[in-house]
Amino acid sequence: MHELEHAPLGRPVAYVSEYDPGLLFPIARAPQREALGIGTPLPFHGVDLWTAYELSWLAPSGKPQVALARIAVPAGSPCIVESKSLKLYLNSFNQTRLDGPAELRARLERDLGAGFGAPVAVELVGPERFADERLAELDGDCLDGLDIVTDTYTPEPGFLGAAAGAAPVREVLVSHLLKSNCRVTGQPDWASVQIAYAGPPIDHAGLLRYLISFRNHNEFHEPCVERIFIDVLRRCAPTQLSVYARYTRRGGLDINPFRSTDAGAQPPRVRCARQ
Repeated sequence: MHELEHAPLGRPVAYVSEYDPGLLFPIARAPQREALGIGTPLPFHGVDLWTAYELSWLAPSGKPQVALARIAVPAGSPCIVESKSLKLYLNSFNQTRLDGPAELRARLERDLGAGFGAPVAVELVGPERFADERLAELDGDCLDGLDIVTDTYTPEPGFLGAAAGAAPVREVLVSHLLKSNCRVTGQPDWASVQIAYAGPPIDHAGLLRYLISFRNHNEFHEPCVERIFIDVLRRCAPTQLSVYARYTRRGGLDINPFRSTDAGAQPPRVRCARQ
């Protein structure tokens, strides 16, 4: 694990085109979770789903090969890997000769497992399967048509509320208005977010105001989703809760965190239009 000020993010770096797993830059999850009051055991299960759109290597003959990579990182891993460092690591395969996709997958799972501090699953999608990739949107009732007024653009959990005395409901709610900023560079991160819950009815207008309030907030994707999960859990007291965000890609990578009270819950493998 490294201190964030030493990360390649936000600094000029030389691109390495020969395999170098030392480019990966792990960052401990614990400090940001402690700041949110998240202890152990974790109050959620989940996974971070990464998609790598820019992945290439050389066959033994020297002919370039390309693929997409899907990377599943358990939410319980002790570290995240800073995304620019992962991009640099993937680019280090560009001039690296490998026997085939199996060797590439084995190296990715080994190196990324070491970086995240837990086993990760890697799926490679070759060009013969590119046509199977489809765009879809997150299921649920979209909140974005609500006629609200707001001028709050830093996270405000006080907007959240639920009708404690009302009959419990099951709802899946979606917004495409989530925007936060990179913790280091301040560059915008855009996402669609899905909140599925069971319990007292959550006030829709308040939830939308809360999601919009992230607009000027600087935080990485994973803790943003964990902040949303914890705030909704504490303020609205659902009996079941899942929060899933599909972020637009940056540098050929998208990161899509999913957190749930249900150990068996799985996020839908959709690729949204903005990704």
